[in-house]
Amino acid sequence: MNPQASPSQPNGTPDEDEISLLDLFATIAANLKLLIIAPLLVGFAVLGISFLMTPIYTAQTKFLPPMQQQSAAAAMLQQLGGLAGLAGAAGGIADPADQFVAFLGSRSVQDSLVERFALMERYESRNREAAARSLGERTRISSGRDGLITIAFDDPDPAFAAQVANAYVEELGQLVGRLALTEAQHRRKFFEQHLVKVSADLQEAEQALMATGVNVRALNIQPGAALQAVALLRAQVTAQEVQVASMRTHLSEAAPELRQAMATLGALRGQLNRLDAQERATPNTAAGTNPNNPGYFARLREFTLQQTLFELMVKQYEMARVDESREGASIQVLDIAQAPEQRSSPRRAIMATIASLATGFALLLFVFVREAVRNAGNDPESSAKMAKIRRSLGLPA
Repeated sequence: MNPQASPSQPNGTPDEDEISLLDLFATIAANLKLLIIAPLLVGFAVLGISFLMTPIYTAQTKFLPPMQQQSAAAAMLQQLGGLAGLAGAAGGIADPADQFVAFLGSRSVQDSLVERFALMERYESRNREAAARSLGERTRISSGRDGLITIAFDDPDPAFAAQVANAYVEELGQLVGRLALTEAQHRRKFFEQHLVKVSADLQEAEQALMATGVNVRALNIQPGAALQAVALLRAQVTAQEVQVASMRTHLSEAAPELRQAMATLGALRGQLNRLDAQERATPNTAAGTNPNNPGYFARLREFTLQQTLFELMVKQYEMARVDESREGASIQVLDIAQAPEQRSSPRRAIMATIASLATGFALLLFVFVREAVRNAGNDPESSAKMAKIRRSLGLPA
């Protein structure tokens, strides 16, 4: 008869698991002092070392980025009424805060701060690039969902940290002012050149209309609604094309302002094509009202087009001059950086806790491995494997 297996020991598995678990607890109990005292000693050592480290203070300032000023393209959108929503949706303008965060991290701002605070000497840098890199490593710039931009600067001197954080905002204001002035100057010169050409085209259209026998200065022009709409729309398309060409002189193709202007131009061209199609489908009943001057309406339309274009060009030229005379958008500072009273690093308690936990985990792993090696020496098969490993590693048997 086969011996019955004990119900508490099927195939011996529970006994082996129980012995293995007891071995683990026995190993921990045998090395309990080491596992407790050593991590505490390391934690206290790290805590003591942290008192020798130089304290770092962090100064923060928060501000609202400058509001975008209305450009000539925005004014054109207001004149177009319903097209404003279409062009605005197609433009896909990104968050302006991201643009000003990029400005703050530019070399222009960093070089100004390096020279302003003599950072090459302070950081003992060999050149301006190294000083700017050290400045960037101590600076954190971020924009939140509320639209505010936060600048944080770290330095052992709390007063100096506050000065640099506030200086970032000042340098950004000066940079934005220079960029706005340069952009307005480009637009003013561009429209000034095109205004001369549009003025000459207007005089040529006026002379062509006067050749039909009409005294333009004495004529009270009252063209039909369709004629006036087409002429006005053609002038707006031409003015917008000039606007796009002007923006391309100082903006990249990916710039939100240029993308919005291109969307506006596309909407204008689409509306003009629809009006032209309607006009071609409608018979010209007014053509016979002036049999002695068969080209009267064509010349009148050209004159109206050039006159409207001239007026729009003058408006954009004046807007560019106004923008050029502005000092630039102002930055609204919500929290001015003050000299911090409490250090931001080193965080002594966190350092000591992490060092103690890491040491305890490493020692626990060490005692388990050491116990496993000792137990392997009592097993002939394990001893043979260990001897083979030692020979492979060139260690003495």
